[in-house]
Amino acid sequence: MFQKILIANRGEIALRVLRACKELGIQTVVVHSTADADAMHVRLADESVCIGPPPSRDSYLNIHQIVAACEITGADAVHPGYGFLSENAKFADILAAHNITFIGPSGDHIRIMGDKIEAKRTAKRLGIPVVPGSDGAVTEEKEARRIAAEIGYPVIIKASAGGGGRGMKVARSEADLVVALQTARSEAGAAFGDDAVYIEKYLEKPRHIEVQVFGDGAGRGVHFGERDCSLQRRHQKVWEEAPSPALNAEERAHIGGVCARAIADLGYSGAGTIEFLYENGEFYFIEMNTRLQVEHPVTEAITGIDLVHEQIRVASGGGLSVRQEEIRFQGHAIECRINAEDPRSFTPSPGTITHFHTPGGLGIRVDSGVYSGYKIPPYYDSLIGKLIVHGRNRVECMMRLRRALDEFVVDGIKTTLPLFRDLVGNADIANGEYDIHWLEKYLADED
Repeated sequence: MFQKILIANRGEIALRVLRACKELGIQTVVVHSTADADAMHVRLADESVCIGPPPSRDSYLNIHQIVAACEITGADAVHPGYGFLSENAKFADILAAHNITFIGPSGDHIRIMGDKIEAKRTAKRLGIPVVPGSDGAVTEEKEARRIAAEIGYPVIIKASAGGGGRGMKVARSEADLVVALQTARSEAGAAFGDDAVYIEKYLEKPRHIEVQVFGDGAGRGVHFGERDCSLQRRHQKVWEEAPSPALNAEERAHIGGVCARAIADLGYSGAGTIEFLYENGEFYFIEMNTRLQVEHPVTEAITGIDLVHEQIRVASGGGLSVRQEEIRFQGHAIECRINAEDPRSFTPSPGTITHFHTPGGLGIRVDSGVYSGYKIPPYYDSLIGKLIVHGRNRVECMMRLRRALDEFVVDGIKTTLPLFRDLVGNADIANGEYDIHWLEKYLADED
């Protein structure tokens, strides 16, 4: 087991990893920018190292400074959390060259899954169902027209190196295709430095279903069930739940088994999430995230398994702690992402939190690194906390969530709490009848 882990992140995920390390008896080092000197994870860590000024490129994305912090403190492993360097293959390679363990998959697997085109090819080879579309990058209008005609309109054009909805355009007819192709390539080049795009069939009303997987790097793989992440705005997840209200037991077991076998065949090590669009009983691969997900607590709630403990165990060479048949799914869990944003316009709302009170009681968990008097810096992601609620079934979970939201108080800034109080009383949400477009239509109707 590791002696000392450096946590290369900030906010709630840094605190989440720190807590797991303490439970395992592992010493912790956190890195931080000057803007985060008073952050909760900095206060609670065994050691802390300031690695630069507020901009991420000068601190949390500064590989040289993070490696130097490892060498200064004697950290023998790095947990990257999510975001920042968590899916940076170069970072994983550099750590390996310095005999520091990256708590995550190999640099090669990060590269494969980070390239959307190569990821789709790999998924297809591993037996994972994929969305009909181009086999690789599309550059010519003639080729784009041919592919679109074969798979049928509407189609969606996506950036190969993309994410977060950037470099993504829908074409509903041949007349739309040329403009969509040009716009997507331009956005992709500006956002990612790579203008490669590909074409897929556009599904009109799909759910966003993702499967949590783990591999031991030696040919064993398991799945920890699925999460439904269909409530999104601007392609960003807002509300996640497990299990999905849309799947039956047969579908759940089938797609979980497919993913677990694929991870085993790939020789993958650590945590990963295979994401799908789901429509009319069919699953279509869209991407794989080679890291811990923001929404991992809902999986922990229904399985009782600490996924960060599992990451650390696998990375240290201890292998998986459970076999597939030992994993039991109990009850229902929902996570609401509490952001420092206007609940209608979603514009960021940095500032000082004057009062912070979290809900409590059976089945309630709040993952947050903020506190009363904490000043939210304007430089980073607006997520300030996650409310996770677990119940014996979805009805109990929803009732508990309603109660927890009523108790949650964050004063001094605007947050998305009012949005969730509205959603928990909506009939469609109560019935689990929503798709990836539902929330944006709901917000548009409310304006």
